[in-house]
Amino acid sequence: MALTGSLGTFHHPGVSRIDYKPLDMDRVLTALLARLWHDGKPSKISRDKTLDVEVFVKLFLKHSEVFDGFDRETTARWTATHLLDLVNRGKAEESVAGPRPLHGFVYRFRNSRKSRPYGADEQLYEMLAADDGALKGLREFFFSDVDRSTGEITPGPDTDVETQALLHLVELAGGQMQDRPDNGKPRTPHPPLCAEPAQLLCQDVMRLLYHQDHMPRTVLVDHLKTLFAFHLALYHLRMVKLLPAALTHGATPAACRKGHTGTTAADRCPYQVRLFLDVEGTPGTRSAALAEHSADIWYGQIPRFVLATYQIKKLDEFAEILAAQGDGPARSGGRNYATLDEALRLLGKSYAKKRDSFFQQRATRVRDEEKELPPEVKGITQFNLDPFDEYTEMLMHYRGRHYRGQFVKCLDSMLLKHRPGALIAQPRGGRGGDVSARRFILDARLLEVLLQVSLLREEAGGSGNLATAPMRVDEFLAVLRDRYGLHIDRLPEGDGFTGAHLDDQAALRANSTAFLNRLREIGYYQDMSDAYLTQTITPRYTIGTAARTGATPR
Repeated sequence: MALTGSLGTFHHPGVSRIDYKPLDMDRVLTALLARLWHDGKPSKISRDKTLDVEVFVKLFLKHSEVFDGFDRETTARWTATHLLDLVNRGKAEESVAGPRPLHGFVYRFRNSRKSRPYGADEQLYEMLAADDGALKGLREFFFSDVDRSTGEITPGPDTDVETQALLHLVELAGGQMQDRPDNGKPRTPHPPLCAEPAQLLCQDVMRLLYHQDHMPRTVLVDHLKTLFAFHLALYHLRMVKLLPAALTHGATPAACRKGHTGTTAADRCPYQVRLFLDVEGTPGTRSAALAEHSADIWYGQIPRFVLATYQIKKLDEFAEILAAQGDGPARSGGRNYATLDEALRLLGKSYAKKRDSFFQQRATRVRDEEKELPPEVKGITQFNLDPFDEYTEMLMHYRGRHYRGQFVKCLDSMLLKHRPGALIAQPRGGRGGDVSARRFILDARLLEVLLQVSLLREEAGGSGNLATAPMRVDEFLAVLRDRYGLHIDRLPEGDGFTGAHLDDQAALRANSTAFLNRLREIGYYQDMSDAYLTQTITPRYTIGTAARTGATPR
């Protein structure tokens, strides 16, 4: 049976703004740029036509006074390979999604139907809104040469050629389009179910932006995309644990809403993500088997998360009916949806009679639409469940597998599977919804991003300034474990692991050796001594007085 309308919908903005479709981080960042310029709102662009590669090439060739020496063939190749994000690249149906997000105004040139962020831009913005400094830093970086009040562009002397080209495009084509905030989609602040992931994202973004004067703009933009995908993945993995637990306990922990500001183990979030990563990267090894087990544990929890999301979604629909009747908890903050805690209140005894009546009608509708119920649904009806549980279990039978597959594909894209910066790998040829054979890994690009963030520490003296400084390998491994839940030289405590056995110890040593080799390959580590406590990671960029003078930051 194909459930339609409210019976089959899945997704709740109180959990995530993402529509659980595969994400492309170029398109997510492009849409985020519009929100940065319009204070959280998406843009509404009016222009004459859809833009293809030829439109950009003609614009360059038409203005030879700006693009001196650009012949048609070179311009077409450079535009397609360096400047534009193409959908179905190299195929007959190839089309332009938009320019690469190297400058803030590139969102004005995107073809919205080919450049869908599926709500990830809104999710990122609401997470970044946890600290105004992160939003301000991103605006200043992407719109550094734009006067905020007038929109006038003044390129700096060190602007790279790709960004220069995009800036000239904005100037030359500015009169052919109108850009305004989409006030029909007002921004609704998002109360995170756990504040810690948003706080970590903001801190990492500000630390990465410290490098903007020390690395090429294109590299920093790529690192930002990797960092955004990484934190989106960690947030949604945390929700995989937190949401079902909140339904079980009837509320989200108060400490999660505050952000777990303490530093002791007792202050850490009980739903923190803990992953074991295979750094060796060779399938069939013991390290790979441990990383596969870690992935199996996390992906195995997704069906329960799908059910929990369904339950919150349906409680929200129940809340909407109650609101129309002048009953039920008020929706705070002018939102058109109930927050998780508001929805959970409807599971209380005071709403039992109305709740049972509402969901009994829904369950009856499902039964009435079938001439003969499948055996699985008949079994559900024989368990003597309350109407709410019976109805949501029915939905899981009909639509649970589909939405599980959708969420798996979305999570894979946030984990950058088969892409630079990947945190997960799977043999090619496997179906996206099939969770088998996945294993958590540590790609070199993600490692480099986390190194650049972690090797910046606060200078002594309480100035608040950051500086790069060397860090021992064991200290960095502790940062990966404690801050991000990434385990390399030891197994996680829980999340499918009960301690290391003898054969695991050899695998952990091999994984640690592979980690040192990976550090050496990307230029952050040189052998100084075999002694574990003197193995040191050296920053690639020198930032701050502590790094220049050799002082030790806090």
